[in-house]
Amino acid sequence: MFDRSGLLICGIFLFTLVFVVEVVQGDDWPHWRGVGRNGKVAESSGWTGKAWPPGEALWTVNVHAGGSAVIVVGNHLYTMGWTDGRDIVRCLDVSSGKTVWQQSYECPGYGRHSDGDKGLYLGPSSCPSYDCETGYLYTLSTDGDLHCWDTGKQGQRVWSLNFYDTFEVGQRPKVGRRQLRDYGYTTAPLIYEDAVIAEVGDDEGNLMAFSKLTGKRLWTSQSKDPAGHTGGVVPMLVEEVPCVAVLTIHNLLVARLDEGHQGETWAEFPWETDFANNVATPTVHNQSVVITSEYNQYAITRIDINRTGAQQIWKQPYASGLCPPVIHQGHVYWCWRGVYCLNFETGQPVWRGGRGYGDTASCIATADGRLIVWGRRGDLALVETVDRSPRKYTELARQQGILENDVWPHIVLSGGRLYCKDRDGNLKCFALWYP
Repeated sequence: MFDRSGLLICGIFLFTLVFVVEVVQGDDWPHWRGVGRNGKVAESSGWTGKAWPPGEALWTVNVHAGGSAVIVVGNHLYTMGWTDGRDIVRCLDVSSGKTVWQQSYECPGYGRHSDGDKGLYLGPSSCPSYDCETGYLYTLSTDGDLHCWDTGKQGQRVWSLNFYDTFEVGQRPKVGRRQLRDYGYTTAPLIYEDAVIAEVGDDEGNLMAFSKLTGKRLWTSQSKDPAGHTGGVVPMLVEEVPCVAVLTIHNLLVARLDEGHQGETWAEFPWETDFANNVATPTVHNQSVVITSEYNQYAITRIDINRTGAQQIWKQPYASGLCPPVIHQGHVYWCWRGVYCLNFETGQPVWRGGRGYGDTASCIATADGRLIVWGRRGDLALVETVDRSPRKYTELARQQGILENDVWPHIVLSGGRLYCKDRDGNLKCFALWYP
């Protein structure tokens, strides 16, 4: 058991539907999309039939500009923001929102090869990742700075490297007929065994693995595709072989992680948008991957990965521009200008509803059969899943304008507290229930 700071206690490891995932104290949210990296939590929504969320925010702070989502480990919240030419990495106390420690480094507000949509985002987009075994925190800036911080020593930097400087990564190519889009680095790093895996998008490899202790490069992927601008690299098991799934600029890539075969391509499925990005993260369920994109694709599809490669099971003319799909109890949910529900097995629509969510949205499925939806410029809603409303969209509660700007950062629920953030770095914490 690791107890470096006296506050962060972890070290329990459980097998999930994917493979080994770190499980930390108090329903933590230690990396992109939660413990299972799938937008599902083993916690209640806190719905009692009265006002939701109940009461005023516990606290409100500003952590500066950025689309980076928060993570929560024990009594600490970790997040990133940008101001005055520097990225700020913060550790906050979850009870008060007060800063426990912070570190910073010089960084431009946009990646050095950035092009397009600069009025819509600024600062870091990638979500931090926490390593239960060491207590190290890993962050990736929009300009390709991969940092390792020791949370037990007030965030002291352990090592760092820059992808552009180290590997001379060029600007992402234009795809299709639309304007070039390069948003710098957006994809959260994945901690697996002794490695930190990142989507570098270099001509030496789309994926690269680095020693989580030293930063030394361990392997590169067989795929040389440029990066695809999703939220994270996702682990999965294929025929009992550990793999990762990621949307590159050209393909759904499934690469191996087993000893002696690290980085080898298991399967590829062509999936390319004319904005040269696939913002919504792939969602893994057993050996299936559900992917969706707006733009020229305007579709959602289920791809099964097996011994022979990738097989498309179904494809439907519905899309998400940002929100990753959530697969819950045999159904697929997401929010993009409305909330959608499809049958996971067949892809057939079950219901659709809700207005005014806009293009910026995320959602999570709770243990009591509900969806928490975060959209537009600070609209927060609670919606019944098919478990409770099998034939139609049913909205239990909605509060509008909780924050003031686009909510690129995804919603997080951990330990009964709901964390809502916008791209200006305004962060509110609500208590849904008390552990």
